[in-house]
Parts: sequence; structure tokens; C-alpha cells
Amino acid sequence: MKPALTAMALVAILNLTLGICAQQQSAVPDAPTPQAAPLSEMKDQITPGIGTKPAAPGSATPQAPPTPGQSTSDQPTPGQIPSSLPPAAEGKDEIQTTAPETPEPGQGFEKTKTIIRLNVNFVEVPVTVKDDKGKLVPGLTYRDFKVFENGVREPLHLFTVDPFPLSIAFVIDQGLTTDVMAKVNNSLDAIQGALTPYDEAAVFTYDHMTDEKTGFTGAQSNRLPAVLALTKATGTEELQPISPGGPFGSCSITKDGGCVDPNIQQGKSVGSPMGMPEKEIHTLNDAILAAAKELASRPQGRRRIIYVISDGKEYGSKAKLSEVIRYLETNKIAVYGTAVGDSARWGEGYVSRIHLPFTMYDNILAKYTLATGGTLDSERNLNGIEKSYAKIAEEARTQYTLGYLSHQPFIDGKFRKIEVRVNRPNVEVISKTGYYPSGQDVK
Repeated sequence: MKPALTAMALVAILNLTLGICAQQQSAVPDAPTPQAAPLSEMKDQITPGIGTKPAAPGSATPQAPPTPGQSTSDQPTPGQIPSSLPPAAEGKDEIQTTAPETPEPGQGFEKTKTIIRLNVNFVEVPVTVKDDKGKLVPGLTYRDFKVFENGVREPLHLFTVDPFPLSIAFVIDQGLTTDVMAKVNNSLDAIQGALTPYDEAAVFTYDHMTDEKTGFTGAQSNRLPAVLALTKATGTEELQPISPGGPFGSCSITKDGGCVDPNIQQGKSVGSPMGMPEKEIHTLNDAILAAAKELASRPQGRRRIIYVISDGKEYGSKAKLSEVIRYLETNKIAVYGTAVGDSARWGEGYVSRIHLPFTMYDNILAKYTLATGGTLDSERNLNGIEKSYAKIAEEARTQYTLGYLSHQPFIDGKFRKIEVRVNRPNVEVISKTGYYPSGQDVK
């Protein structure tokens, strides 16, 4: 009986053990079903022979797939410029190996203000590009531009084509001849139509002295046309060569061809030679400087523009041309203008480059526009003057804005020359010729 009991006990123990195992196996969940993935998504992710082992020195490391629209090359953080640039492959740019920060449409204005606050050596360069017919050239990218500072190529840190709001100071010459002044008076009503609600404008006039008609006000406000109406003047008559003595002279008592008392001649300091017209006073330098001082206080990020409507004559200003240009270049102010009267004649711009000592400058507007990156339009009739307002305002608003980090010390008081080149044939590149570093951008 003992062997039979032992066999029965073994069978019972075996059955009990199998029941317990079955209960434990039922508690384990089923494994997930494998998901089929297209092989096209696995491209450039599988590296045979590497697995989980560390990559050998010098071997390529697997990378995550690029996002749509992203290049497979190394992409820096937006706005980041690497400290050392790797050598470029054959046929590529050796300086600009990474794309500059390109803000979303409509964000370029805010981005320039942010960069100016964070990077005190950031240089902003507005650029206008025209074809051989004088029309604006659209569609350029950062690859088409090269910027040099003091002869050294600078990688672009920012590139945007967003339009910028204008802070524009109009400087109107009231010393024009009567016929030219009448055309200018009739054209002033077209100024407001060239501006947008985002712009602001101030108005200055000058003859023998400068007068600020209004500070900056909304470009579409009712104040601006009212002030422009007050700037209309009668102008002056053309002076004829006459003798300083006699009934038609400026004074009746003369000596050696000049007045005995120069105070008799209003606005003049010395007597005129026999048979020559008296000297005219045109304080254009003082007027531009007064407008520039008002513009220097405008917020950062806006286009600072001085728009001069004049024949460009200069005589009698306290400020020198070089001093005013330096102030403009320090405060990032560009001078645009419409030349009228005799300065609008064909070839006048070339003749005005020749200046005789102790004589009046016939037209110095070209010197201002060339130095600051503005443009000068010459118009003789009313229709041309009115159209020039809209054309120049469009050029000032829709520019390519380039930005870079200067390799020079931030503030050293020295002039830094800027040259902008465009990789397109038969185009005219208009930009400022340089700048003086300033601490005004430090926040």
C-alpha cells in the first residue's frame, strides 16, 4: 500500500504546481503588435554595425531627421554666429557659411530693436538697390550681399526686407526765386499722401535763419497739412548786378566800391563790389543740423530721414558741412532731397562738384545724400516735384536691412568705412559710406 500512496501524492503535487503556473501566466499582458513603418522615414538613420556601441573616433554620428524646410547642414541657434567658421567647400562662400537671422514677415522692425539692445556693436545698414533704369530691384537674398567694414568682410547677423516706419523731418527752402517757390508751394499738399499712419513728420524752413514749424506729429494727422500751409512763402526776386551806389543801390554812401556802413545792408556783412550782386544768405547746413538734433531723440528702430526741398545753395551757416555730416553719421540719419530751380538743370550735379573759394556752394545736397545713403531727385516742374515725394518715401521705407557685428572696438571715436556689394550685374547700390560709433544704443 505504501508505493500506491506515494504515486498518488506525486500526481497531486504535480497537478497543483501546473495550476499555479497557469494562473501566473494568465496575469502577464500580451505583447504589443509590431507597427509597420515606411522605410522612407528611416533614411539616413540606420548605421549598420554601430548599434548601441559608441562611435569610433572620426566616424559619423547618427543625426535626427531634418524638419521640413531645414537644411541637412548644421543650423545654429537663431541669431548665433559661431566663434570660428569652418573652411567652406569648393564653390561656397568662405565667410558667410551660416544663414543670418531672418525674422518672420512683419517682425524685422522689432528684431532690430532687440539686437541693438543686446549687442552694442551691432551695425545696421539700410541698402537700396536699383537697376540701370532707376527702378528698385526686389527679390534679393542675403547671399547676394557682401558687407565690408574698413576693408574686412563681415558675416551678416541679420537680414530683413520688412518696411520700416519713418521719422521724417522736412526741410523747406524759402529763399528760392518766386517762380520756383510757387511750384514748391503747390506741391506741398502731396507730401501727406506719400506717408502712412505709422510715420511721423516734423517741418523746418530756412532762408537766412532756421525756423521749426512743428515738432514730430502723426503723418496722417490734421496738424501736418495745416503746418505745411503755413510754410508757403513768396520767395525772392533774382538779384541783378547793380552799382552799390546811386538810387538803385543798397546804400547811398560808398567808398572803394563798398558801403561805408555795412550794417545798412540787411543780412550782409560786407559791401558788394562794383557791378556785382549782393551775397545771399542760405543757411542750409544750420537747417539740416537743427532737423538732425530733433531726429536724434526719436525711438530706435525707425528710419530717421531728413527730406530737403531746395536748390542746395549754402552760404552763411554757422555749422560746417563736415560737422553736420559727422553728426548725421553718428545718429544714423539719412538725407534725401528734391533739387529744384537751377540745381535741377541737366549736368548741374557735375558742375556743383567744382567749388571756388569764398563763393557760394551752388548745390551741396549731393554731398549729404552720398555720405548718408540717401537719394537726390532733380525736378523742374510741379508734377515731377509731387511724384518725387512718393518715390523717395517708398525708397526710404522699402529697403534691404543688413546687420552685422563689428570686429572693431565698440567706441573708439574713429570713422568706420562701409562698403556694400551686390552680386548682380548692372545695378546701383545705395548705402551709407560709414559711421561713427556711439554709446546711444546701450540700454
